Amino acid sequence: MIKFKTAILLGALLFLGSEELEAATIPGVPAAAATPPAHPQPLVEGGLLGAISSSLDEVQDKLDLNENLVDAWRLRADRAADEVDQLVNRPSARSAWSVSGDFLLLTAVWAGVFGLLWMFGKSLAERLCRHRLLLSRERGQALLGYVLPYSIPAVVSLPLTLYASHLLPMSAGRALALCLAYATSSGLFAASLVMSLVVLFNAGHKRRAVRIIRQDSPRPLFVIGFLVALSDALTSPQIAHQLGSNLTSSIAVFTGLAATISFGLLVFRMRRPVGQVIRILPLAQRRSQPALRETLRIFSGLWYWPILLMVLVSVINLISVSDDNQQVLRSALFTTILLIATVFLSTTLHHLFKSRNEAEVRRSSAYKERFLNLSHALLRIAMAIVFIDILGRIWGVSLFEFAVTNSVGRAISDSLSHIGLIFLATWMVWVVLDTAIQEALKPPVNKRSARQPSTRVKTILPLLRNAIKIILVVICAITTMANLGINVAPFLAGAGVIGLAIGFGSQQLVQDVITGLFIIIEDTLSIGDWVVLDSGHAGTVEGLTIRTLRLRDGKGFVHSVPFGQIKAVTNQSRQFAYAFFSVQFTYDTDVDKAIELIREAGHSISSDPFLKYNLQGPLDVFGVDKMDLNGVVLTAQFRTVSGGQYAVSRAFNQRLKKLVDNSPWVHFAQTYPQQVLMPRQAEPVMEDGVEVEHSAVLMPDRLRPQ
Repeated sequence: MIKFKTAILLGALLFLGSEELEAATIPGVPAAAATPPAHPQPLVEGGLLGAISSSLDEVQDKLDLNENLVDAWRLRADRAADEVDQLVNRPSARSAWSVSGDFLLLTAVWAGVFGLLWMFGKSLAERLCRHRLLLSRERGQALLGYVLPYSIPAVVSLPLTLYASHLLPMSAGRALALCLAYATSSGLFAASLVMSLVVLFNAGHKRRAVRIIRQDSPRPLFVIGFLVALSDALTSPQIAHQLGSNLTSSIAVFTGLAATISFGLLVFRMRRPVGQVIRILPLAQRRSQPALRETLRIFSGLWYWPILLMVLVSVINLISVSDDNQQVLRSALFTTILLIATVFLSTTLHHLFKSRNEAEVRRSSAYKERFLNLSHALLRIAMAIVFIDILGRIWGVSLFEFAVTNSVGRAISDSLSHIGLIFLATWMVWVVLDTAIQEALKPPVNKRSARQPSTRVKTILPLLRNAIKIILVVICAITTMANLGINVAPFLAGAGVIGLAIGFGSQQLVQDVITGLFIIIEDTLSIGDWVVLDSGHAGTVEGLTIRTLRLRDGKGFVHSVPFGQIKAVTNQSRQFAYAFFSVQFTYDTDVDKAIELIREAGHSISSDPFLKYNLQGPLDVFGVDKMDLNGVVLTAQFRTVSGGQYAVSRAFNQRLKKLVDNSPWVHFAQTYPQQVLMPRQAEPVMEDGVEVEHSAVLMPDRLRPQ
């Protein structure tokens, strides 16, 4: 509905722009009226909105209807009745039977010629369809079924009827017969031509929609073509001279109205089947081109609105009392032809740009693909502009002349051209930068010979892409508002004041942003890293914004930590890690046997098909690291990839435990009781009458309950 209102406003503005041209071509206007006015036209200020607002009054004047429309039609009806009375009562040298004979003779000539050609064409089409080249071609058979029996006979029978009419004298019967032959031939040819075009789409999932159109459209199309041609024939000078100008023009108006209303009803009735024909695409094309699919989906729901608008304009012009009703009908017909030709041209351009296979698309450069899509979009926009200009010329106005000669047109065209250039420049800059970022983030096809994008690149480039998008949108919006006539200085000043106030009032926010910026630039952490923060949070980095860091811990909980609260970061996912083992054995263990078991467990880890990809080297056994009261401590380590040390450590401990359990010479150490000094409980000893002190003895400490 928005596009419908926009089309009405644009049509009104185009009609306004043709004011000078109409003044120069209307008969009876003095030559001085065509000269430029003495006073120059006032300049239109305020951008596009100002130009539109300055022309509203003139548009309102152009849209005023004729108040004397009913009286004019009453006068025309009276004159037509007088012409009918004169036609009936006018004395003639020939009788009414001879005039009727002329009508019947010419009608029989046309019907006979068409009937013979129809039978010949039908039999020829059936014979050709049985040929081996057309047995499997359904569209070719249907096309021959319309062209040979209908199109060619309709084209051939009319000239033969015109040649036969020269053998008869001028009469009303001869004129009416020629009108009927011309209208019937035109209706048959128009219906067969449209059906021939519809048959070309009979493929894939469009078959059902094409079948509905072929079942319900031929008769209405014939009636529409018949009425249009009859209205055209009745306004010819020869027919008007024979029957009367007011009578023929009145009948032509009513037949034109009937044709226009019938065409509008047919378009509204066929809106869904035709929309399905427009919307349906092959599966591969729907997957590879979602933008085109969405565009066709929108167009399939709105395609009939311009045609209904054209029908409404035709009805209004036919009802108005003027001498150019037939010209209005021709303009409506040419508009329909222009619309069909534009759709076919757009389809051809689409196939030229999108007909390459997937292998060619993969071999081509990403920049080339994006610029080809941009060129395709620009060509479609140019085609739409040319379509609007040709449509205006069909209805007596010109978009180019409106943009050049009229002050309002110049203001509108300048504003629209500036806005278009702004959008084009913004679009091109975004295409280049976005393609570069996407190519940097895209993983290579051959992972062995090409370098994978680093986690730092995966972290910084999405943030940079969003920042570029916001900057381009803001610049484009400000320049567009300026060209629309909106004063952007208050917006910029207000934005500066608001930004300053926000800067003073949100120092913590600024600190978070600046700290996060330096953390990202210095590559302290990246998406996918396991980090431990000084605040006690630990987990995998899932996302980075301009202010916060998002972590998911081992329990699956998500923590959002502002960058300003981060003072120290322990990154456990950079380059490599170590799986360190410290195993304690008893003193009676054979150390050489223990080292041999440790090496055997390490060898089994290196041979495991799932764990060997986590290793970056063999097992390093350091030997006896220390000895204490509990036993002998042996150490070893694996160098692993980041994050792989945990799986390697768990697997190593499991394998070493099984090996030690099966070995009689190697035992894991256990905690022995600690030795402490305890006083002995005994009676005192007397020596020479003197009590002797007892010294402390070494006693094992008893295990105390905890």
